[in-house]
Amino acid sequence: MVRYKAIIAYDGTNFSGFQSQINGRTVQDEIEKTLSKIANQTIKINGSGRTDAGVHALGQVIDFAWPFEQSLEKLRFALDTQTPGDIAVKQVELVPDSFHSRYLAKEKTYEFRVDIGKPRSPFRRFYTSYYPYELDLEKIKRALPDFLGTHDFTSFCSGKSAVKNKTRTIYEADLVISESGDELLFTFRGDGFLYNMIRIIVGTLLKIGNGNIRHDAIPQIIAARDRDAAGPTAHPEGLYLKEVKYE
Repeated sequence: MVRYKAIIAYDGTNFSGFQSQINGRTVQDEIEKTLSKIANQTIKINGSGRTDAGVHALGQVIDFAWPFEQSLEKLRFALDTQTPGDIAVKQVELVPDSFHSRYLAKEKTYEFRVDIGKPRSPFRRFYTSYYPYELDLEKIKRALPDFLGTHDFTSFCSGKSAVKNKTRTIYEADLVISESGDELLFTFRGDGFLYNMIRIIVGTLLKIGNGNIRHDAIPQIIAARDRDAAGPTAHPEGLYLKEVKYE
């Protein structure tokens, strides 16, 4: 057996998330089904992280053991053309058997898109989170640097998470406004993210933008280590796993 690493993209609209589950269509199940069909034996994959229902990926990383070594492009093409149309296989490479896409990940980058147009665009409803209220974007920009660095992000983690260590380091927290002024693009890069962490951060920032939370409140919210201290969880359709990096 040899081990391959693949970079995949998917439209999360019609998936119940990445991870295999008893009820619901998942990215993992679709890929394992295709790989098992190609190899004529059961193939299981590891993923760099679990995305929720409706969340998209531009650069999700998976790895899997394969019964024999073969052309990278041939394997990529076979997997890309035989998976459903809402999954794309961008790259395949041979890796050491010790490689694990989740445990060896050193850095992840997420994007979050928010439609602030009036009226809302029906063509972006599955790919941006719509926010219909007025926003002071300068307040949001002033709040973003307070997320940088190493912190206990308990306040920005779903209560459903079973992870005990909630300390993470954020290297980049940025906001770009589209030229037309009707879409926000948030970028967050860090050593890892907790369950719903990006969505809660964005939900909090939007509350700052409309004046319901002070723009200088982030340090106090972090220090509280209390989920109730932060804002709501933003809708999933605006979230994209952009890139995963390894040493």
